[in-house]
Amino acid sequence: MEREARAFWIRSPGNGEIRDVVLPEPGPGEVVVRSVCSGVSRGTESIVFRGGVPPNQHAIMRAPFQDGTFPGPVKYGYLNVGVVEHGPPELAGRHVFCLYPHQTRYVVPAGAVSPIPDGVPPERAVLAGTVETAVNALWDAAPLVGDRIAVVGAGMVGCSVAGVLAGLPGGDVQLVDTDPSRAAVARALGVRFVLPEEAEGGCDLVVHASATDAGLARSLELLAPEGQVVELSWYGDRRVSVPLGEFFHSRRLTVRGSQVGAVPPARRARRSFADRLALALRLLANPGFDALITGESAFGDLPRVMPRLASGELPALCHRITY
Repeated sequence: MEREARAFWIRSPGNGEIRDVVLPEPGPGEVVVRSVCSGVSRGTESIVFRGGVPPNQHAIMRAPFQDGTFPGPVKYGYLNVGVVEHGPPELAGRHVFCLYPHQTRYVVPAGAVSPIPDGVPPERAVLAGTVETAVNALWDAAPLVGDRIAVVGAGMVGCSVAGVLAGLPGGDVQLVDTDPSRAAVARALGVRFVLPEEAEGGCDLVVHASATDAGLARSLELLAPEGQVVELSWYGDRRVSVPLGEFFHSRRLTVRGSQVGAVPPARRARRSFADRLALALRLLANPGFDALITGESAFGDLPRVMPRLASGELPALCHRITY
């Protein structure tokens, strides 16, 4: 077995490098995967890249196959698609998704990879981890048929939520963002796009994913009485201002957090992490999700690409890395 591989590491905040890796020999029940592509989740990975993970969140924010520790050196990432080069017959030669960092080849337990269904291109499947976050958020939110819903923040997570909500029968879904260019993504996903000042109020549910104070304030303004905001933004070490005056009390509004690290209590007894990821992969049969892939770079360019993604110089939803 070829044991040489290369991996992208954050050497220190704002600085990345490619390192040589020697793979271990696969043991019983393990697979060897050759990466085909991976995705940069711009929001979270930018925070990690600039060293913005608060010390009290270091353990919680660990990726499943992370090496090193925050703020660095650390090997971080969780959107990887590859081909199984060695493993049990039912997986050998198959395209799989794994919550693995940016690395050319790797060895993991067979249970850590999920086969990509027929009808889902491997290049689209890099979105599985983010669509899984959307599934988890909607298990938390429990939208109902015919609900009026706003998704505030048309980043990678917000667009994934909107894409899943587009299939809600009778639902009225508006994707809200300050960037008019996100209208094309909304059309591809099958939902309405509106600027914040044009968004319609009276919403039963608002999913907030803009990671801005203004976005959270607008989310509360859009709610009908007794409505709730499901907060998906990850702010890292930034403090945010929440307007809890105005209509917050009189309308009996709710702000609740949702995080993909745990299956919501209402599903926990009946759904596993594997079930949730398998559902996300099935939902990616919708070609509208291709609109979330907004750029592509070669693996060897990551040390130069990541600073541009983190600073916003290179705008992106999901930036795909090819191997």
